Amino acid sequence: MSTRVPEERRRRRPTRSGVLLSEELIVETALRLIGEHGPEALSVRRLGAALGCDPTALYRYFHNTDDLVLAVADRIIGEAMRGFEPGDDWVASLREMARRIRAGYLAHPRAAALASHRVTRRAHEIRAVETGIGLLLSAGFAPADAARLYLAFVDTVLGHAAMDAAFHALTRQQRDADQRAWQHVYQALDPAAYPALTAVRAELPGMADSSFEAAVELLLEALAARAPAGPEHDSGRTA
Repeated sequence: MSTRVPEERRRRRPTRSGVLLSEELIVETALRLIGEHGPEALSVRRLGAALGCDPTALYRYFHNTDDLVLAVADRIIGEAMRGFEPGDDWVASLREMARRIRAGYLAHPRAAALASHRVTRRAHEIRAVETGIGLLLSAGFAPADAARLYLAFVDTVLGHAAMDAAFHALTRQQRDADQRAWQHVYQALDPAAYPALTAVRAELPGMADSSFEAAVELLLEALAARAPAGPEHDSGRTA
């Protein structure tokens, strides 16, 4: 059964407070509530109160809260990829895609927890997958390899982006405590019991930093090394 609400049920309608209700407004309000109060704030009752409408009115636009979660996830993808045009260098284009995805998650760190593991099956996600696989096809990868390697790429990017977003969603005290652990707790370990950590003791404070860029570069280097046509091949295909 389709999870999409028929178009005739999604027409813009005014709420009792005079606000013109729409799918876009509901998603925008859901993102705001999640940002302010966390994922648990995403309920029909709280959305209705925030929009000034009867909660049942939301079912004209979304079948249930999970349907809304998918729309929220797709909205984050759309914001991240807005204006992106892949260039001739497929490696540079994939790098830009990765950075945009991370930026989108950091812009909505609490919503990222809901979005990173879902398949939205909506327009923005479909366009992003089309673009990513298209870049790998332009590098000369066979269709099966392009699909498989894109999955490895996007899962790596989403996983690291979600971890960075989760860190940003922590309280200041929690972030500071985690960072101090590398600067103090790990510095005081017994060298006899932990010789490897002792050998890199001076570098351990850097463990508090994001590994996103390093992970993406490692993956891109591996993809470029495997690419049949080299890192800057352009087959003329427009993603």
